This record gives sequence, structure tokens and C-alpha cells, in this order.
Amino acid sequence: MISPSSPLSPFLLASLSSIAKDYSNNFPDDEPTLSTSAMVPLPPHGFYGNLSEEEREFWQQPDGEGYHPCLDFSLEYRKSSVRISKQRRKFLVVVVSGGLNQQRNQIVDAVVIARVLEAALVVPVLQVNRIWGDESEFSDIFDVEHFKKTLQADVRIVTSLPSTHLVAKQSVENQIPFHVSPTWIRARFLQQLNEEGLLILKGLDSKLSKSLPPDLQKLRCKVAFHALRFSTPIRELGNQMARRMWIEGPYVAIHLRLEKDVWIRTGCHTGLGPKYDNIIARDRESHPDFLTDKLNMSNAARRLAGLCPLNALEVARFLKALGAPSNARIYVAGGDPFGGTYALQPLVEEFPNIVTKQMLSRGDELSPYTNRPSVLAAIDYIVSLSSDVFMPSHGGNMGRALQGHRAYVGHRKHIKPNKRMMIPFFEDMSISEEEFSSIIQKLHKNSKGQPEQRTKRIDRDVLAYPVPECMCNH
Repeated sequence: MISPSSPLSPFLLASLSSIAKDYSNNFPDDEPTLSTSAMVPLPPHGFYGNLSEEEREFWQQPDGEGYHPCLDFSLEYRKSSVRISKQRRKFLVVVVSGGLNQQRNQIVDAVVIARVLEAALVVPVLQVNRIWGDESEFSDIFDVEHFKKTLQADVRIVTSLPSTHLVAKQSVENQIPFHVSPTWIRARFLQQLNEEGLLILKGLDSKLSKSLPPDLQKLRCKVAFHALRFSTPIRELGNQMARRMWIEGPYVAIHLRLEKDVWIRTGCHTGLGPKYDNIIARDRESHPDFLTDKLNMSNAARRLAGLCPLNALEVARFLKALGAPSNARIYVAGGDPFGGTYALQPLVEEFPNIVTKQMLSRGDELSPYTNRPSVLAAIDYIVSLSSDVFMPSHGGNMGRALQGHRAYVGHRKHIKPNKRMMIPFFEDMSISEEEFSSIIQKLHKNSKGQPEQRTKRIDRDVLAYPVPECMCNH
């Protein structure tokens, strides 16, 4: 039997409130308090009654070790904010691309770069996605006024470029190396910005270093977890769907990466047989630029290296090995799977209580967003955030975003499949299911969403690992 546990710990609420108080002292007008601006999930469910030990272990939330948000910006940062937030001469325009969570990452970096250059930021421009054709603008996805007000202590944000800075032809800077530092940003762009008053940047994905000074790391968390709130229509619909899932009891959310473009980009076999693999191979040959990473590796080598998404059969075996009960309700986030219902069949056979946003919706709630995959991804994000357990079937921007967000709001259970270590056991027909389950559990004993320090590894983003820069336990 399942029962709801308390919504948010008093410690977590207190820490969010203290952040709000710190900012309201300098900017007391109608700025939304950070204790209310953070997108907070519905509470996890407790449990009691006739659950097996494995089932209890599966639903058990990790020990958060007392970590809570603490965006305690330095005195120097706050003093500089008074000057930077009033900037009216220098403007930064940023064009962001990709899917929803890739765009979110670039928007976060745009705010940081504006702060580094002490420039006002024009509300970012969302480039039409070449794969999905989504023409959504910033205001369609995000709450613009909330974005501006939440960050008014850090960077001045304007809706559009003032007429004084409009020019017939302006160069766009898009040749930025990977992992650049604030020092590099200043050296490369500050003089140009001071002279011209305008800088346009494009192609920011993964360009800014993941290792930044503490204040800038905290700013990244403030943007991602507080300022980038979804627009009211998306938020209301997403929250309604999350409540519809939540009211029925605990649920698992899986970001199931089975879309056709995912198979094309990863260079992997679908697990659906030669017919489907041949379709992907032909499309991949037509779009060789879509293939990402390790171009010289075979399909088998990619799979063993952990570079391929888990297919539906592998997800089913993985969840069963971790103790997920067969009656567990599973929310499947993501686009339409390549192969349709056939691709999902192995998962449905093992876990029949599969739910999608289309199944949760009522009437024509989703009709306005049929050709708006970014909006649909935002709804997936909201429903997944409130799940008791979240698991991505493949690494990616949404998985990392939810990993960090769920940590930030109380370390909700997040399972990261260790594909590189476990795939050989999927292939080994000599071991029993009991042995397989034991191996999978041991491999993931320390991968359940408990606090994990962000190290200085080049790929460790504070938005996925908010401890210790954005969270503390003192």
C-alpha cells in the first residue's frame, strides 16, 4: 500500500526562503521570491503493507544527507549586480538551437555570458529545429516576465533590442571553441561589445566551460531551477497531467529514447530486426551529418561502449532486475517510438500499466501542440519531475536536466543505467535471471539519486550535479 509523504522538508523550504530574502533586500519591488519561483514536484509517496523487500527497495527514496539549495552569492558579486543590472549601452543577442533541454542549457549559458560581459541580455531567439520543424518562440515555452524578474538582480533582460542598436547588417559570432572560460569570453568579445554596443552569438551548445567560479555556478542553478519557468498554459497542463498520474499512487517515469532520429544519430541497431535496421541505415546514409560521436565504431562496438539507447526489452529486463513490481505504473516520456506499438511491446508485456501524455490528456488538451515537440517535451519534463522514480534509457540533455533538478528539490530517486558495465550481461545467455538481477542490483547500488559531488571532470555540469556549488548541508 502506498501513502503520500510530506511535501517538502521544512529545511528545504527554509533554504529556498533564505535565498529569496537575500535577493529581496536589494530588489524589493515585485520580484517573485525564489522560494515560490522554483519548479517543485509533487511529494514522493511513502509505502506500507505487503510489498516485497525488493519492491520496497525499488520505491525507497535516497538519503539526501541534509543537502538543500543555498545560492549564497558573494558580497563582491552582489555589489557588482547593482551596476550590471542597470546596463543600457551594451546588448547581447543569443540564438539557441536544438530540442527543449538543449535550448535550456544554451539559455543558461547566455545569461552567464551576459553577466561575464556585463551586458544586457535580449530574450533569447529560438531557432527553428531542423529535425522537428518546431517554430515555437521563447514566450511560447517560457514565462518571459518571470524570467526577467527572477534575474533582475543578476543581469538586465530586455524583450527586444532597442532601436538605437538596430543595424542593417550585423555579424554573427558562431565559431566558439568548446569549454571556453570567462577569461576567454572577455578577451574575445569585450572590446567588440564595448565599441559596437551589440554582440550576436550562435551555436553555444557545450561551448561554455562546466568549471566556472562559484558565483557563476550558482547563477547557472538560479537560471535553470528558478528563472526558466514554463509558460502558464504549459505549466497548468503539465501540472494537471502530473496530478492525474500522482493521485493513483507511485509511478516511474522513463525517458524512452526510441525515436527514429535517435537511432539515426547514435548509429545503433534498433533491436527490432533487419527490416527496421535497414530503414535506419538508409536514412543515415542520406544524412551522414546526423551521426554523432565515434564515427569509426561498428554497431556492436557502440553498444558495448554504452553509446546506444536501451530498447524496450532491455528497459523491461532492467526494471524487473531492480525490483520494479509488474503492476508498477510507468509514464513513458519522449517522442513517438520508431516501430510504433511493436517497439514498445516487450515493455508492455512485462509492465502492462504503461501511460503516455496522450493517454493522460482529456478531450483536445494536446491538440494545439500537435506540431510543437518542444511543448510536448516540456509536459514530459513536468510529469517526470514529480515521479517517484525517474530513469533515462539513454544519456541526453533531458536526463541530465532532470537528474540535477530532482537533486535540487530534495534528491528524488534517479536511476542512471550503467550501460557500459551491464550490456555484456544482457548478452550472456548462460546466467539465470536471478543471477542477472543480482548483478544489475550490485552495479546500481550507488546510482539511485543520492547526493553526488560535482568533480572537476570536464563533462560534469553543475546543472546535473548541483552539490556542492548550489547545495549545502550545513
